Amino acid sequence: MTRILILASFAPSLCNFRGALIEEMCRRGHEVHAAAPGLSADDTTSNWLGERGVTCHDVALSRSGLNPIADLKTLGQLVRLMRQIGPDLFIGYTVKPVVWGLLAARIAKVPRRVALITGLGYAFTGTASGLRRIVRTVARTLYRSALRHATLVFFQNPDDRDEFNRLGLLAKDVPVRLVAGSGVDTEHFAPQPFSKLPMRFLLIARLLGDKGIREYVVAARHLRETWPDAEFHLVGGADPSPDGISEDEAKQWHEAGDVIWHGHLSDVRSAIAQAHVYVLPSYREGTPRTVLEAMSMGRPIITTDAPGCRQTVVSGDNGFLVPVKDATALADAMEHFLSDPALLETMGARARRMSLDVFDVRLVNASMLSEMGLD
Repeated sequence: MTRILILASFAPSLCNFRGALIEEMCRRGHEVHAAAPGLSADDTTSNWLGERGVTCHDVALSRSGLNPIADLKTLGQLVRLMRQIGPDLFIGYTVKPVVWGLLAARIAKVPRRVALITGLGYAFTGTASGLRRIVRTVARTLYRSALRHATLVFFQNPDDRDEFNRLGLLAKDVPVRLVAGSGVDTEHFAPQPFSKLPMRFLLIARLLGDKGIREYVVAARHLRETWPDAEFHLVGGADPSPDGISEDEAKQWHEAGDVIWHGHLSDVRSAIAQAHVYVLPSYREGTPRTVLEAMSMGRPIITTDAPGCRQTVVSGDNGFLVPVKDATALADAMEHFLSDPALLETMGARARRMSLDVFDVRLVNASMLSEMGLD
């Protein structure tokens, strides 16, 4: 039996993104501890974990922001927690859990220290000016310092791995492995038949500029002039990131008829089932979970030729790839389906097949567990 501590910056992600991995670790007889800010107050997540025998811990960790005093307090708390638990293996994902978790695990002498790089996010996308430039510099410095203490690093796409190598953020003696994102439960996200037209497009994302939401709105506005019956749906709530889009702006799009905004949905399956085509014009991802979910449900995909996104689509086979920040190309790709709805069935079937062959969560987790020596 291995004692494992997994650290998150957002409590619900322990179920939504790491749930299948945690379940499999428990099933194999390992002792699992999970830590995240506000975890005990999140009844849904803490109850779900508790039912599976996972011990929950609260930590004071901010998802965003540059407060060195608060971050040093987080480091100290994590060191104390690790000394109390005595884990054999630490796993951290997203920026702050990776950085402060790895440093704490090194100080606390945790023997095996794993980083899961799930995407580069705000610090690595967009123009490096102003606040973003400061965040980028700090993030790179912290990553470089922390990752040399890892014993294993997972990346979800080769572009992120290559970028970290180019920037000199990875120690040469630390093993690096690629995994196919977080995977998708192909049984939970089962194929659904297409509903009758009119054509419905769907984008699911937190309200962030880097998700390409504004390009989606511009493309929708343009297409509605020629295809007035087409519907363009948007699912997602606000995000505290400096790149966040306000709910007021989303409401304005909704009221203008550009998109139909649904806000946050805890279960997106009904939204995907009602859609014909899934769209994600993101500037960069680890591997986009919503794309995998839509693929698993048999929906063709339109996404960008960007890191993380391009790994999910063979253009012309299970969907189309478009350039980043190009609303015109995005509209053209959507118009392919409006002009030829027969593409839905063929490309949707290919998307489902790829989800089974490459992105099934059971395949992804088996690979990760093997690499971590948790067979």
